[in-house]
Amino acid sequence: MATRHSPLVPLGEDTGDAALQQPPWRMRGLLSSFANGAEGFLAGAALDRGPWLAVALAAGIAAWFALPTQASWVAALAGGLLLALGAGAMWRGRHERSHLLTAFAVVGLLFAFGVTLAWTRSEVAGTEPIARPMSAVVEGRVLQREEQPAEERVRLVLAIREPGAGRAIKVRINIPLAQDDPRFTEGALLRLRARLMPPAAPMLPGGYDFARTAWFAGLAATGSVQGPVVVLEEGPGGAVLPDLQRRLSAHVRERLGGSPGAIAAAFASGDRGAIAESDEAAMRDAGLTHLLSISGLHVSAVIAAAYILALKLLALWPWLALRVRLPLLSAAVAAMAGIGYTLLTGAQVPTVRSCVGALLVLGALALGREPLSLRMVAIAAVVVLLLWPEALVSPSFQMSFAAVIAIVALHEARPIRAFLAPREEGWLSRAGRRVAMLLLTGLVIELALMPIVLFHFHRAGLYGAFANVVAIPLVTFLSMPLIALALVLDLAGLGAPFWWMAGKSLDLLLFIAYLTAGQAGAVKLMPQMGGPTFALFLAGGLWLALWRGRMRLLGLVPTALATLLLLATPRPDLLISGDGRHVGIVGEDERLIMLRDSRSDYAKDNLLQMAALEGEPVAMADWPGARCSRDFCVVSLRRGGRDWHILMSRSREIIAERALAAACERADIVIADRWLPASCRPRWLRADRRMLSETGGLAIVLASRHIDTVAEGQGDHGWWRAGVQRSRR
Repeated sequence: MATRHSPLVPLGEDTGDAALQQPPWRMRGLLSSFANGAEGFLAGAALDRGPWLAVALAAGIAAWFALPTQASWVAALAGGLLLALGAGAMWRGRHERSHLLTAFAVVGLLFAFGVTLAWTRSEVAGTEPIARPMSAVVEGRVLQREEQPAEERVRLVLAIREPGAGRAIKVRINIPLAQDDPRFTEGALLRLRARLMPPAAPMLPGGYDFARTAWFAGLAATGSVQGPVVVLEEGPGGAVLPDLQRRLSAHVRERLGGSPGAIAAAFASGDRGAIAESDEAAMRDAGLTHLLSISGLHVSAVIAAAYILALKLLALWPWLALRVRLPLLSAAVAAMAGIGYTLLTGAQVPTVRSCVGALLVLGALALGREPLSLRMVAIAAVVVLLLWPEALVSPSFQMSFAAVIAIVALHEARPIRAFLAPREEGWLSRAGRRVAMLLLTGLVIELALMPIVLFHFHRAGLYGAFANVVAIPLVTFLSMPLIALALVLDLAGLGAPFWWMAGKSLDLLLFIAYLTAGQAGAVKLMPQMGGPTFALFLAGGLWLALWRGRMRLLGLVPTALATLLLLATPRPDLLISGDGRHVGIVGEDERLIMLRDSRSDYAKDNLLQMAALEGEPVAMADWPGARCSRDFCVVSLRRGGRDWHILMSRSREIIAERALAAACERADIVIADRWLPASCRPRWLRADRRMLSETGGLAIVLASRHIDTVAEGQGDHGWWRAGVQRSRR
């Protein structure tokens, strides 16, 4: 009888060989079909590819900030390069893959360049903070002076030698107004005693990261003066623009007092130091705070006014009008006006972005091109990111570009173009269309900005679209022209009537802000938004804005998913600061319950913000649900179907180790601003100084046992690494 041997090539008789029954060429065919579809999609896509190049560069920068370790930065850099090299190796010379080759190669290279750019900027511009808090006598040159009358202080940036180390550093010192001296100007040499602190990391997860801001700004310490300030040498008086800015701001506030004067000074010079905190809060909650920051609205108004005025005046000179293209000459005049206004108001990132964008628009007008497009916005973004890649993670950059992208994308949409197209109609219908368009634009801007505002500030105004319908035309066509006219007429002593009218217009602006912010439900408070949720919002928004046709509707998918994730985000039950001193309990009262009745507004505001609560907190010692002694507080919280027992330290008094160990055994969580002995063993978590020095502040959801830490995502970044090393000493 013949013996049957298994064939060398499977014939499909053995079901165990199912994996081998899929030949490699079948998978290759699937990949080829996918590549054909992608190539056809890119070839037929009706979109401007330029903005996506800016997105690729921004994605690389964002990856460097989001990834925690140097190994992950190298991996991201290598991934971008491999994407480009792989595309070249696979599709080089194949015309039927030209769009795929270009997309993969350019995007990969720009992504890798973005990672490199951010990393290089950090290594070059990053400044190591001082090793520890100190009080010392220092001598230093004034580099910058910022007046903040609303805070009753003057803020100076000094170049000094670090006490004890001799390193050349920059520090920021606050001086009370009572100690201010007109001689404390740029270039002056001062001697003073100051209490210096390293720049603070976020107090809680999702909080403001001043340590990162200071790292890129070159600040090694901040502090306040202790005692008198001695002027060793007066400044040379060569800082023309800062001096002009201060004198202009003071002149405006002198001519127009109170809150209107402070806002007018911000419009004229970019100096927001005199705006009252209550006015800032009302403008923020009404969705009008963008009017206080010199950005696209203000720069565009100045450039447009200069362009129109120059065009009209130059047209009165027939000899010139017959020989020179007046739009080109007027554009040059408007460009100089825009650059001058940008420099005068401090050249902040939103102002620089607006100035670059406005100059591009002027250039397009002069050349007869389309003046407003997403490509122009992309070029402005690339210019800013090449100079300051760290600006990408700042709320001002994100809000500024999100608003402009939303406006341009909306007006480029085919239905909106049809709605705004000229037609035979009466003035009432025309005005109605314009008002409807203004309202729609405001609504789209609010929707575009809401994820950014919630991510950074955990609160957003809901009625901003309606407030902006009145506020934007009021500021653009009334307040700013009146302020400019009053300043010009002040040269002849005739500006008083126009200052009065400007003041009334700004009173109306504040009335709108307070009225809107005071409505029920005007402000939406949210707990911390996670990084993935924010990334989904950004991806969906960019897809909606940059694609055209029905394809853009796919951007609603990540946006909807991000909305569901945001709504499902639980509010933390416990908030613990990075030093262990400040603890907030959420969910047991309509108000926040704080371990310590702190005099620090900084600690209280951070806890309220991250808890998404308003109102005055309750001291834990006064809360009926807590049992407090001089040294400890004990509370029990019912979460997730069980009781959580929490022990919190209130003092630094020495406690008998045996008694402390017994108390720890009865607790699920122990929180202390000191180093606890190894014998303290709670049932779940010991958040003492040892742990918090590694993790930073904590936000804890008890039901799911989920802990968010400040350290997540910080990793090897210089501003965080320095803080961890300092806390270990």
